[in-house]
Amino acid sequence: MKITIKKPSEQEQAEMQKLPTWGCGVSKFDWYYDQEETCLLLEGEVEVICSGESTYCAAGDMVTFPKGMACVWNVTKPIKKHYMFN
Repeated sequence: MKITIKKPSEQEQAEMQKLPTWGCGVSKFDWYYDQEETCLLLEGEVEVICSGESTYCAAGDMVTFPKGMACVWNVTKPIKKHYMFN
């Protein structure tokens, strides 16, 4: 399962800003994606660990998590993001 990270276009940023937000403080927790999620990180940094492989995401990144992925979120700086499930 592959996490996709990119820098969003201006249009993608504008579309994401219409969506709900979610945030959390520094923490570490297990997570399972029962739907594909795309999010735009507004603040913070997180290490996502899946099958022993670490992926690092930070403010400004647009990230897509695939459906069916089980992972550990290691939030190293408080996160705030816009998100949508596909």
